[in-house]
Amino acid sequence: MNIAVLFILFFFVISVLIGIQAKKGKEMNLEQWSVGGRGMGALLIFLLSAGEMYTTFTFLGASGSAYGEGGSIFSIVTYGCLATVISYWTFPAIWRYAKKHKLVSQSDFFVKKYQSPYLGVLVAVIGVIACTCYLVLQLKGLGYIVSATSYGVISSTAAIWVGAIGVTIFVMVSGIHGSARTAILKDILILGIIVFLGVYFPMHYYGGLQPMYEAIEQAKPNYTILPNQGMSVSWYISTVVLSSIGFYMWPHGFSPIYAASSEKALRKNAILMPMYQLILLFAFFVGFAAILQMPGLKGGDADLILLQLSKQEFDPWFVGLIGGTGVLAALVPCSMLLMSISTLLAKNVYSVFTPSATENQIAKLVKYLVPLISLVGIYLTFKGGNTLFSLALIAYNFITQLAPAFFASLMRKNFVTKHGAFAGIITGGVLVSIMELGNIKISQLFPYLPQAIKDLNVGIIALFVNIVVLVVVSLMTKNFTYTHQDTDDLETSTLEQKI
Repeated sequence: MNIAVLFILFFFVISVLIGIQAKKGKEMNLEQWSVGGRGMGALLIFLLSAGEMYTTFTFLGASGSAYGEGGSIFSIVTYGCLATVISYWTFPAIWRYAKKHKLVSQSDFFVKKYQSPYLGVLVAVIGVIACTCYLVLQLKGLGYIVSATSYGVISSTAAIWVGAIGVTIFVMVSGIHGSARTAILKDILILGIIVFLGVYFPMHYYGGLQPMYEAIEQAKPNYTILPNQGMSVSWYISTVVLSSIGFYMWPHGFSPIYAASSEKALRKNAILMPMYQLILLFAFFVGFAAILQMPGLKGGDADLILLQLSKQEFDPWFVGLIGGTGVLAALVPCSMLLMSISTLLAKNVYSVFTPSATENQIAKLVKYLVPLISLVGIYLTFKGGNTLFSLALIAYNFITQLAPAFFASLMRKNFVTKHGAFAGIITGGVLVSIMELGNIKISQLFPYLPQAIKDLNVGIIALFVNIVVLVVVSLMTKNFTYTHQDTDDLETSTLEQKI
């Protein structure tokens, strides 16, 4: 055993203890467990939101993508900032509505807005698939980070098992409180380490950022700018628009909103969050620094750039500190994902088909589902193979397709019916998945269009079709719906026939 292993184990144990201790003095009913009794201030909401976004990707994918994709990687920072601007206006409206109707899941929001438990089931199933895939990706990232930073002493398999068990324990005990308290330590460590590495490597290898980019430009001309075709300016703009719209459509993104103590806390979070996006820039700098130092890496090897450079340049104790931070970067989002999946299954699927279930029974079921979901996540992590990437792609595409129905529900006079929302989500999700999985490009479908249009993100087409179907079906089914508008809280209460 080396000192790196001791650091990794120390931070793992500390994170689990912090998570368990967070329960102290609180009665863990469903509302307290899942949304913290709706009493969390701006700081905790900020940390929870950051906990969802800054995960193992910050250590693996961000630097690896900068290494492999060049300038197009900056789209991530751009759409993240734009998404938080959108959240400034939408989160308070969601919070008011959720507080009034005591909502605890994303699916609850759709159920109440469209008065359709079966639309809620669709949203819940999509959310469960998406979050399960994301959970698997976090567990895989945890395995990679711990195995690499422990110098192989802790295997990837052992890290995944131990990490899953630890996060399952504190989620069952403390719920969202455990996630919030653990996120404090995690964000402090990530901020310090990623910023340090992002400054150190360009200075160490090149003497600064400008000399680094000049060296890359000389060796690989135009590598850090957008090309004229493919990931061009039109691709960049369409990707930023599409991703910013779907950024907060993930089910676990609704939990911090519901948990907030006030609208003011959410607005403060929206103001501060773009600053947090700067952390990703420092991860990108690590990837760019490695382009000339470790050339020729492909695929998964590129994702390990940050860890490989760190092992090459630093003592084992510091590598262990990076590994411990990586553990926290995986456990916090895993905890939020476990809560979201279990809540969706119990509250928005099981209760719909078992209407006799009491609130107390649902609250118990939510917690009992957590270890089962963890086991499913572990199984898929080890057995999923390449199909997981495909499933994750479908899941993200489907998640984005929730956006039109969601934004329509915030209008004072929402003309969209549950039938239109249902049809739009299904049509858009299926279309974008077929195009992505089949690697179908706009240029193949419409070869005579201008290059700028051919380079658009294919998700834009699916989202456009989604909106068209949503509008057409809603207009066709409006005679079946009587809608009453509540202009005080933007509530839409509907008297509709069941699907």
